[in-house]
Amino acid sequence: MTIRFAAIAVVAVCAALATGVRHAQAGSVAVVTSFPKELTQAYKVAFEKAHPDVRLEILNKSTTAGVAYVRELPAGQRPEVFWASAPDAFEVLARARLLEPVSDLANPDAPRDVAGFPVNDPDGLYLGQALGGYGLMWNTRYLAAKRLPAPAEWADLTRAVYFSHVAMSSPSRSGTTHLTVEAILQGEGWEAGWRQLLQIAGNAAAITERSFGVPDGVNNGQFGIGLVIDFFGLSAKYSGFPVDFAYPKVTSVVPASIALISGARNAADARRFIRFTLSKEGQELLALPQIARLPVLGKGKVKLPAGFPDAYEVASRVRVRFDAELSASRYYLVTALFDQTITFRHRELQAASRAIQEAEQALAGRRHPAASALVRQARELAYSPLVSTAMARDEGFLAIFTSDKKSADVNKQVTGLEGSWNAKALARYLSARRMAEEAIALLK
Repeated sequence: MTIRFAAIAVVAVCAALATGVRHAQAGSVAVVTSFPKELTQAYKVAFEKAHPDVRLEILNKSTTAGVAYVRELPAGQRPEVFWASAPDAFEVLARARLLEPVSDLANPDAPRDVAGFPVNDPDGLYLGQALGGYGLMWNTRYLAAKRLPAPAEWADLTRAVYFSHVAMSSPSRSGTTHLTVEAILQGEGWEAGWRQLLQIAGNAAAITERSFGVPDGVNNGQFGIGLVIDFFGLSAKYSGFPVDFAYPKVTSVVPASIALISGARNAADARRFIRFTLSKEGQELLALPQIARLPVLGKGKVKLPAGFPDAYEVASRVRVRFDAELSASRYYLVTALFDQTITFRHRELQAASRAIQEAEQALAGRRHPAASALVRQARELAYSPLVSTAMARDEGFLAIFTSDKKSADVNKQVTGLEGSWNAKALARYLSARRMAEEAIALLK
């Protein structure tokens, strides 16, 4: 009898433990996000305090890596929530049928749109949780020490005076950088936008591994100016760093969204978390100094600190009406082209830019047709995009980058194109540098 009762007791304990494990799993919500720890920790603490039966697990990944992570996992093993700044990333997930409808969780006090861009997905697959604009962050002490003017527009960063004082990340490593790049491409047009980006990158001291590297470098004085999403600049400013931030005219204000991933393990508790982030309490967390994000509810709906930016006022004066579908359609093309011609060839682009700037400085106020022609050719080689507007609009060409990357044929095509761009970029930058140096030699 003793052995029998002991066996029964063991079975009972095991059953209880199994039930506990199931409850622990049911009460756990995994959130894939690119947001910094200052933001995610504030939401984790507040949500778990309000819902002590639920534990948030934060999976911090760049937006691009987060999209890939969700796409690679089978149903039943996926995390519950996707939370990021890039609306085009949500479009990519929606097209892959990886999001569940959440329109019933939307806050009715949220405006319908921001400068014509829907705050919430019209199909109800993702909801605007905050608003973000893209702009310029600078260290005021750095600029004063170097006697540099504060920039106001993206185009300012193409000037020779800013050579080696700028930092940005890559759109393949950062969803917010991808949106910044897209804002420039949509505001200036494909070819003019790439010319501007190549010149800015040529002036850059670094293309950082993650988007966080840019504001961190500006905060500590490693870089003078950074291309960032607004909350990086605003949170640093309100936290006491010697920095300032400005929105260029050619930029956009778009929602940072939150969504429920299809095939997730714990949809019920995930929905509770999404609802919390959209509540008045969840929206007011955004105004904490260490977060400094723009709530979708706007002024009058939530309590905000004095002087805090009004997202809807900013949106009323910027020039770009962001096209998320256009951005999503060329998402992988833009990231691949940027990496092959800028990220992986930054040293050569930087050297070509410096040589061109020195040649132009030597030419200033002088008439020398041969030297001038060489400098024009150098500029054309260094700053012309390798993909034309027509190619960027070609659905067949774009399909190469949006097809199933597991296909050997598609992989071969993509690898071939990327290798070609890399080799052509290298050849162009080396030739541009030689031409600029020849022009300088002619002027001596």
